[in-house]
Amino acid sequence: MTHKSSASPDDMNPARNWVKVLSQYREPNVLRSSFELAVTLGAFLLLWALAWYALSISAWLTLALSLCNAGFLLRLFVIQHDCGHSAFLKSRVMSDWLGRILGVVTLTPYDVWRRSHAMHHSSSGNLGRRGMGDVHTLTVREYRELSPTKRFLYRLYRHPLVLFGLGPGYLFFLQNRLPLGLTNHAKYWVSSMSTNAVIFIVLSIIFYFGGMMPILLIFVPSTLLAATAGVWLFYVQHQFEDAHWEEDADWDLHDAALHGSSHYVLPTVLQWLSANIGIHHVHHLYSRIPFYRLPEVLRDHNDLALSNRMTIKQSLQSARLHLWDEKSRKLLSFAEAKTVA
Repeated sequence: MTHKSSASPDDMNPARNWVKVLSQYREPNVLRSSFELAVTLGAFLLLWALAWYALSISAWLTLALSLCNAGFLLRLFVIQHDCGHSAFLKSRVMSDWLGRILGVVTLTPYDVWRRSHAMHHSSSGNLGRRGMGDVHTLTVREYRELSPTKRFLYRLYRHPLVLFGLGPGYLFFLQNRLPLGLTNHAKYWVSSMSTNAVIFIVLSIIFYFGGMMPILLIFVPSTLLAATAGVWLFYVQHQFEDAHWEEDADWDLHDAALHGSSHYVLPTVLQWLSANIGIHHVHHLYSRIPFYRLPEVLRDHNDLALSNRMTIKQSLQSARLHLWDEKSRKLLSFAEAKTVA
């Protein structure tokens, strides 16, 4: 049974008081981290091998195995994500190199992603600092001030078929090949180009031994499905009706973390495959907590367990919300925004 720890902040204290409480969970366990990596990477490689072997039996069987493998690829991405926060291993150097290796598997240049993701954490919910590492969101007022053409383009961008259909493939296959937004720094060009080079070498070896079929029926489907799931998870973590947005002068990092990040309640299997990333409000409050310790936080602090809960049904409804209304302080659909005075 969950309970509220006596160490929990008083309800009258600001969200930043959680930092001291959550710091107790920050230390990774080397054996546990090694086990999580071995299980996830081992299953990913095994399914890749089985899918390749299945090409001699049935293309449909290969496709089915590759789609199943998307779950393990998603989990590897979250492990890479924890490396970026120095939450997976005690050594920052080892974390970074593990992240770079996994970045080849996830098609994500690690150093570029780590920088843009750090910017996301430092500005999430800040209306004055939108644009890097987030889902572009306009206020009702800003949308009304756009020209008809720009309104159409924004509606097109926010359409589910673009965000969750075309978007994931574009992001991981194309956009990640360049350090967009960080092109003035040689470090990020090195990260992008070295990752691209290793990806090319790996795909060339696969093509040499198996031709195009392993690439078309294993690599592409598993990557696309994992990318789509990842984009969806990122979307629902900050795009929901009672999300938290403030102008720069009134914005507070910890308030934005606690109130602007969802607690996505998933079935056990999906929570495992997504490495507890749905416990996102706790992650934003204290990003150094290893993913496998996030459920421990909820067990110890019932108020966090009950905060910002979102079911799968509720998350599907959030896909229709596109504009932040500064008066009602809610995310609205385009239809609802028309009724706002």
